[in-house]
Amino acid sequence: MVIPAVQRRTVSAPDAVGWLTIYIILLFFLPSRLVVGPLASAGAPSMLFGLASLVLWALLALGAPRGIVGEPQPLRIALGVLWLCVGASYVMAMSRPMSSDEISPADVALLGLASWTGTMLLTHDRIPDRRRLDTLVWRFAVCGGFVAVLGLIQVATRQVWVDQIAIPGLSSSTAYGLVERGGYPRPSGTAIHPIEFGVILAILLPIALHVGFHHTHRHVLVRWLPAAAIGLIIPLTSSRSAYLGAVIALVVCMIGWARAQRLLMLGVGAIGILAMVVVAPNFVNSVAGLFTGAAEDPSITSRTDSFALAMEFITQNPLFGRGLGTFLPKYRIFDNQYLLLLVTIGVIGTVAFIALGLTTVVTMLRTRRRLRDDASRDLAMSIAAAVTAGFSCLFMFDAFSFPQTMGTLFLLIGMGGALRRSQRSQSELAALLQ
Repeated sequence: MVIPAVQRRTVSAPDAVGWLTIYIILLFFLPSRLVVGPLASAGAPSMLFGLASLVLWALLALGAPRGIVGEPQPLRIALGVLWLCVGASYVMAMSRPMSSDEISPADVALLGLASWTGTMLLTHDRIPDRRRLDTLVWRFAVCGGFVAVLGLIQVATRQVWVDQIAIPGLSSSTAYGLVERGGYPRPSGTAIHPIEFGVILAILLPIALHVGFHHTHRHVLVRWLPAAAIGLIIPLTSSRSAYLGAVIALVVCMIGWARAQRLLMLGVGAIGILAMVVVAPNFVNSVAGLFTGAAEDPSITSRTDSFALAMEFITQNPLFGRGLGTFLPKYRIFDNQYLLLLVTIGVIGTVAFIALGLTTVVTMLRTRRRLRDDASRDLAMSIAAAVTAGFSCLFMFDAFSFPQTMGTLFLLIGMGGALRRSQRSQSELAALLQ
């Protein structure tokens, strides 16, 4: 029997799932504060591994048949446009006088983007089929579940615990500490800050729910444990970002869910809120105060007061900005990644970055319409929900300085591309066999 070309290249395609699993472990299980000392902010193990992923992807692309690498892909095109904008901004920044202490951060920012790019491209192009994508999704959800459990332990014990991790060759870039809000501990897991931890949980929630609903070949308790752990810790984060991201993610998921799934989640949510009101009414009042008292919250006023200063810099270089990474924290901490992008890569670069997220969401919605099995359709919607939540939460903090957030987002974008590729390969194969 002659195997069609589509099927041959699917079978023989290099499988990067094991490599990407190592990346997820480095990203989630190693505290983000641990870096290779001499490299400082450029020495996070996950960042170095992402750069290695970019090199690996390039080597595989050079040796791959044109039919695999040369096919136009919307997510790769959107990424390429972003790189053109960032590159133009970098060249323009280096061609004019700039402070000497801005040069190194600009280089590190490019390396960070290159690292996330390597993760995205390797995920996009080197997951050979739908079954292997499911394996990566499962491992992604499980690792997220373990991080959520760590957060629960931090809340229960009021200790960070990760400060006791010592790895030869790595040193802590900043001191550890447990942050509190309203007298309640704010867990940070292995992330740099509780805000990042909360956003990561919100991004992970749709993927964990997909595993719970559709990985039915696993025991019911096993497949629901990641979602349960994430669902338990999100209310305890005392983070507006986590709450907003989780709500956005669930709303998008509900669009694609069946009525029974919607009712189940609404029922579980109602029971959870009722239980918290009965067991910990003071904590519920503290959470409500995050929104009712937002106008007087210093963290909110600090963000709003940054607009005027940001506009001064934006008007100086409106199109391509002053260069990614060149606006240092000593000038101002905006706590708003989009505002920072407008300053550093300008309106054109910011639009290109937003377009990458929008392209992912639109691609997933279009792919979902072409898919026939419920599990694949739900995975497409779950990725769209996770990316929507992640990009929405970038209004809340300077996410490019937090490797877990951006590493997770670019990994998810790559998963979306892998799902689209698997769907198109199946469609082409079906057409050939007819």
